[in-house]
This record gives sequence, C-alpha cells and structure tokens, in this order.
Amino acid sequence: MSVDRAEVDGAGGNAGFDLVLAGDRVLVDGGFAPAEVGVRDGRIVRVAGPGEGLRGARHVRLGDDEVLLPGLVDTHVHVDEPGRTEWEGFASATRAAAAGGVTTIIDMPLNSIPPTTSVAALAVKRAAAAGRVYVDVGFWGGLVPGNEGDLLPLVEDGVFGFKCFLIDSGVPEFPPVGADEMERAMALLARAGSLLIVHAEDAGVIAAAPHPHSPEYGDFLASRPDAAEGTAIAAVLDAARRTGARAHILHLSSAEPLDAIARARAAGVRISVETCPHYLALAAEDVPTGATAFKCCPPIREGANRDALWRGLEEGVIGTIVSDHSPAPAAMKLAPDGDFATAWGGIASLQLGLPIVWTEARHRGIRLEQVVEWMSAAPARLVGLDGKGAIAPGADADLVAFAPDEAFTVDAAALHHRHPITPYDGRELVGVVRSTWLAGVEVDGTSPRGRLLRAARSEDGAGDGA
Repeated sequence: MSVDRAEVDGAGGNAGFDLVLAGDRVLVDGGFAPAEVGVRDGRIVRVAGPGEGLRGARHVRLGDDEVLLPGLVDTHVHVDEPGRTEWEGFASATRAAAAGGVTTIIDMPLNSIPPTTSVAALAVKRAAAAGRVYVDVGFWGGLVPGNEGDLLPLVEDGVFGFKCFLIDSGVPEFPPVGADEMERAMALLARAGSLLIVHAEDAGVIAAAPHPHSPEYGDFLASRPDAAEGTAIAAVLDAARRTGARAHILHLSSAEPLDAIARARAAGVRISVETCPHYLALAAEDVPTGATAFKCCPPIREGANRDALWRGLEEGVIGTIVSDHSPAPAAMKLAPDGDFATAWGGIASLQLGLPIVWTEARHRGIRLEQVVEWMSAAPARLVGLDGKGAIAPGADADLVAFAPDEAFTVDAAALHHRHPITPYDGRELVGVVRSTWLAGVEVDGTSPRGRLLRAARSEDGAGDGA
C-alpha cells in the first residue's frame, strides 16, 4: 500500500476529502471492482470509478495483492469489563478487533460485574468503556428472572436487544429464565420493537446426559447433545410464533434444527440465526485429548455437522457469522489433567475470525464477497446499524485493507487478546488484515477513537430473516 499526503490548497483542489482510498478490488454493491473512495468527516461521501482522480488531504493506494472491505461487525463479544477485566477488557478486546478487521462490536451483558440487566448497570458498563475503545462498541441488555421491569428502560437507553439463557450461564449473577419468562419478555419486546437473543440449550436434556470428568473430547461432546439445542430452539420458535416477536438464535452449533428453523421462517416466524468460526472450521474428531482450549458451549461437533452448517449458510437459513469471543485466564481455561468438565467453556478468536472463515470458505469455493456479507452487512442489519457493513455513500468510513491470498501461522502470544490461549495456535490460515480505518482514521492501537453506540428506536426493528 502506498500513501501520499497533499496539502489542502484552500481552493477546493482536493474536493474537500479528508481521505481517498483507491484500489483495483474494492467491494462495492456485492462485487469487487476498481474504485476510489472519498471520505469526509468520518463518512464515505463518494465512490467513484477508476481514473476520476479524487483528491484529498491523504491518499492511500492499495497494494496489488489487497482488497478493500467494509469493516466487520461482530455482534457477539464478551468483553467482561468491569468486574472480570482479568478475563478481557475493552482496551485489549477492541485492539484485537481492529487488528482482525472488526470495526464494530456489540458487547454481551454477562461475565462483567454487574451484568447489564438495568439502566444503572449499563451506565457502569459505559463508564468502563468510555475513552478506552479502539472500535465502535454497542451493548446488549440482559434478561434474567425478575428484571422484566428493567427491559423497557434499557430499550429507551439504547441497548440493541436482550440476551437470555435457557440453561445455566456459567456465572451466578446471570441466571437462566424459564420458557414462560422468555415468552412474557418476547411479548413485551415485540411491542417495543426490540429483539431477544437466546442461548438455546435445554437444561433438562443436558441434565439427563452423562457428565464424566474426562480429558476425552468425545465425553464432553456427549454431555451437550444435539437434542439440547433442538429442544430449546423449538421452545424459542413456539414463543416467537405466539408473540410475533423478533428472536435470534445464538451460536448455533448443531445442524439438526435447521429444517425446523426454515419451516418456521417460511410460516412467518421472525427468527434469525448465527453461527461462529469455530463451528465452521473445527471438528470434534480432530480435538486432541485434554485440549481444553477447544471447549465451548454449545460444543464443536463432528465434521459432517460442520458441512451441514455451511449448507445452512449457503441456503440462507443461517444469516450471520460472529465470534462469540469468550476468553478466560489460563487457570480457568487450561484445566488440570485436561478435564473438559471443569475447564471454562469459551473460544478466543476475535482477532482471527475473518481469516478463519475465509480459509475454510475458499476451500469450499465460496467467494470472499459472501463471507463479508455474513460477517459485516448481515450483522449490521441484525442490530439496525444502517451506516455499517457497506462501502457506499453515507456509510461510516469503517474500512479494511485485506490481503486474501497471504498465508500465516497463528501465534497466540502475538494476538492482542488478553490471554495467549486459542485453539488456532499453530494453525495455518489464509488472509491477512493489513490496515483498518475507523471513521476514516487508521487504527494505530494507541489512540482509542471508538464511539459508544446506542440503538435507534424503530417500530418493527431491523433483522436478518426476521
């Protein structure tokens, strides 16, 4: 990439642009083409054809091996600050995000203390993040037993929706709700134009499964069977059907419920679905004994299931790919004797999501344009961020220079995540993020310029497939 700086001549010779980015492969309107992108005051003002000679105070010419993408939008990130900042924090998480081409994250309401289940707790979260974020950050609210009265005030205060668990969350301050509580909340949120996002595993199915202390991944997998997701998702579909609410299934790992989801959507149920890089790139058969860095809930399943998830994406049943970045200190994640039953269940991958998914997608003949749709435009639509996810006039100038053919080997110690633990350590991936711009300014990892976002109110809400 080459960079030229031009003095503002005071006579309009630079067309008033703060930044111009030019390249032979710019992702515009769903395809790559030569283009010049003119940025002013943090937004894209013009997308011009090659040779039009846009001029600005700063001009960046992409390298021949680079493409220009819109910044990714990751709507499923556990930052954990305040209260558990030793797990992850806003500074480290958002540096990692920017290094991975992610320019917007939506922070989950749990693992921090207090959890984001009231307006007062949201204020604590915002205060912890203020002035410390390198990308734009929004917040989910939380649905827990007894806080129905907090939901509408949180909607008014700008959360992007509400997360609930149908099973133990793993932290005592964020307990699960029952099916009746979930449905009451859906009815309330339907009237408010908000969204309920659900960790859909059934507590009863999991309680009936075996739970041995074991370093064998197959034993852990048996403790979180496919039926747990299928049963819980059926309950979500029923509640969404009765209430007319928008509902979203988090981190789908099992392909078995895909047909039921597709039928429900065809019948008018407002349901959307995400999956995660680890479910698309890893397989249960390949997890080494005692390798608890691979533990997450719901679990990584077999290779045939992975293939079926990719089909669900290509068929449009699954609409978004997000990280579910959920790190923990080594003492929690790397359990003694490799015991999957006691290790923390969460995958750290925020910085690696794009190359993980792109490496697998290109092997399957899926275009980079489609990967960006799943990881940028679709998550932005899900939460109603109209200015994100596209290189188009009026959009935020959140942009990524990406080298799609460059290979690298993951070194966990070199990542910006707080802890050097990831199941991808030592894995060869393809695709390198060279530069990331937030609102037209290149992210340098030292100047936190990210904004704290608030959801726009709408009568029906946005939504992917909802």
